Amino acid sequence: MALKVLVVDDSSFFRRRVSEIINSDPQLEVIGNAVNGKEAVEQAKQLRPDVITMDIEMPVMDGITAVREIMSSTPTPILMFSSLTHDGAKATLDALDAGALDFLPKKFEDIARNREEAVGLLQKRVKEIARKRVMMRRPAVARPTTTAREPAAATTATARPLGRTTTATTTRPAAAAPARPTAKPVAGRFKATGKKYQLMAIGTSTGGPVALQKVLTKLPANFPLPIVLVQHMPATFTAAFAARLNNLCKISVKEAADGDMLKPGVAYLAPGGMQMMLEGRPGSTRIRIIDGGERMNYKPCVDVTFGSAAKIYQDKVLSMILTGMGADGREGCRMLKSGGSTIWAQDEESCVVYGMPQAVAKAGLSTEDLPLERISERILVELGLG
Repeated sequence: MALKVLVVDDSSFFRRRVSEIINSDPQLEVIGNAVNGKEAVEQAKQLRPDVITMDIEMPVMDGITAVREIMSSTPTPILMFSSLTHDGAKATLDALDAGALDFLPKKFEDIARNREEAVGLLQKRVKEIARKRVMMRRPAVARPTTTAREPAAATTATARPLGRTTTATTTRPAAAAPARPTAKPVAGRFKATGKKYQLMAIGTSTGGPVALQKVLTKLPANFPLPIVLVQHMPATFTAAFAARLNNLCKISVKEAADGDMLKPGVAYLAPGGMQMMLEGRPGSTRIRIIDGGERMNYKPCVDVTFGSAAKIYQDKVLSMILTGMGADGREGCRMLKSGGSTIWAQDEESCVVYGMPQAVAKAGLSTEDLPLERISERILVELGLG
């Protein structure tokens, strides 16, 4: 049965364009159109779509307000369409705060090299977020708080960029990934491993803005480690996102700049369209921002940042892979693992898209699966702060 999609936009041209793309996939079907947020709320109740695509700026009721109302009355996965401007970035982040799961630029050419790629991208994103509809609509059930795995044997590998920026492509499993060890339930209270760390690193993609906000806002102002953040996001969005996090968090958050020296209690967000690398030595590490590269699919790329961190910090990195499409981060985590560093993965149930964490978990690289709402608690316990 095809996934049912409601298309919401005040532009008849854009509604028609999106509908044609969606209907060209036999697994998708547009079951309704709305020209403003008020109609979207009403049709969401009447038609019960599996996914809604939503414009932000509309008459009568804007997209952000519509998202809030839909999520309170008829929770449904929502994909926002946004302009790649500073104002568009702020509005898109507001929509994600309101409950939307993902976003794409209204100008597909900004994220795709040709029409065929743009068509496939939109279809894939709709199908990916549709997987969350069951979780949104079913009653909450008791589940284990977290699972832990026995450490896998360390292996070495060269970091390889995989997938695409927030416009991720289909993920292929690693050809020789080791079997995933049996998960062991862990009691409600966490225990510190006793390891010492000099850096915290987090990589994420789809669903990441909300996930990062939930994790970072719970960290204290005296957080003892520098933090590097890699979020798949367009270049025009990262400055606005860093500013938002800085306003919400007790720690400092900034968009990373070339030459920044890592300082405890400061989080550095990789700028969109570029690559963030670390150089130097522990205690005197500098950020290098380099061109994204034509051959690099992810810009920024988790593998690139994590790989450079592994070379400097060896076993002193506390790293996490959060929600996101694709497998970016797997090879960077492999390098961290080979040096003895710690890798955690967000658990499947709390992910918007269980792609990146799954790739790391299936490769046997992460030692714990953690629900999003408890990752901050786990961090504080591990560092002796909680």
